[in-house]
Amino acid sequence: MFKKKFSYIIINREFTWFILSRILFIAALRMSPVLLGWELYEITGSKLALGVLGLSEVIPAISLALPAGVRVDRSNKHKLISICLIAYLCLITLLLVITTNWFRIYAGNKNIEWGIYFLVFCTGVVRAYSSPALNAFLAQLVPPSSLVKAANINSMSWLLAAVAGPALAGLLLGYASITIAFSISGMLILCAIFLFRIIQPKPISWQKKNNRTWDGVREGLKFVYHQKALLGAITLDMIAVLFGGAVALLPVFAKDILHTGPEGLGWLMAATYLGNFMAIAWLTASPLKNKQGRVFISSIGGFGLCILVFALSKNFWLSFIALFASGLFDGVSIIIRGTIFQLFVPDEMRGRVSAVNSIFVTSSNELGQFESGVTASLMGTVPAVVFGGSMTLLIVIFSWLKAPKLKNFEY
Repeated sequence: MFKKKFSYIIINREFTWFILSRILFIAALRMSPVLLGWELYEITGSKLALGVLGLSEVIPAISLALPAGVRVDRSNKHKLISICLIAYLCLITLLLVITTNWFRIYAGNKNIEWGIYFLVFCTGVVRAYSSPALNAFLAQLVPPSSLVKAANINSMSWLLAAVAGPALAGLLLGYASITIAFSISGMLILCAIFLFRIIQPKPISWQKKNNRTWDGVREGLKFVYHQKALLGAITLDMIAVLFGGAVALLPVFAKDILHTGPEGLGWLMAATYLGNFMAIAWLTASPLKNKQGRVFISSIGGFGLCILVFALSKNFWLSFIALFASGLFDGVSIIIRGTIFQLFVPDEMRGRVSAVNSIFVTSSNELGQFESGVTASLMGTVPAVVFGGSMTLLIVIFSWLKAPKLKNFEY
């Protein structure tokens, strides 16, 4: 039994190195929101600052996403990912330096705040290339018959890292220091670079070198527009996360409402991803057979309800459970979106379609973070999250009534 399960995960040797490298890399990256969110709220006491933190990353991530997708399809993805990993390591090292006590004494809180915004902006530039490159490179490591299975394992590994990273960051903040936390984050990325370099480079999938960048961008946008199921799924998910995401305000909830320390913040940050992991593990073992469109819309509705419960909770464990449950519902939508992507996107389009997807889905997290920071500053913390959860439910009802192609979609 164990051997059978183990062979399910180990599709081939290079895929194994890729998954291990990605786990370390994502764990290191997911430590940063906990560390920087806590640090910013400590030195500024501003909810808006938490929103600006997300905006700092999303501006370059959105602005560069489409041309970056073209570059990914035209490039040696192995080399491009290696460059991105090294760039992230350099940025984490700089974040380590500017969050030390020595730098605070030397430069002052205001310079630290703006230094964090600048370095996070730089991570957004790198992310515009790394995210579609990693998604596209995955398809070059496994045979077509194993692609959906590999995508599910890839999603599970991302979520495992997304649970471990915030939890580790919270523990290190509580029992050590932010300097030690960023040091460990840098070591994780260094190990990720070493493992990824074991993998051999792959051929470039898209050979149209003479096409202008805009022609490639237009091809990617046109492809997504004509894939109605993919377009509907990523649009609905974007709007739900934009309004319903509460991650940006977790430092405020942890400190001012739930009265817990950075350890508690780390677990709250990890709760959603833990729910994601559980849902994806279950659906990988027992895939959805039909009515995926109805399940997808219903799962977004469940996500919105959980956000409302979280907003009104004043108990740490109820808040943790609400976030965990929201992750379960979100995990269902992740699986459905990921399966649509792997089944309907050809290899030579993966970089560009991943870039479009990152604008809709991935970047909506940071836009949602900014929206949460602004609304919390105007309305208050709890009303802002209640507003977001309510908007998510209204959008779900609208989609159920007005988007029959998405609701009735099956694969």
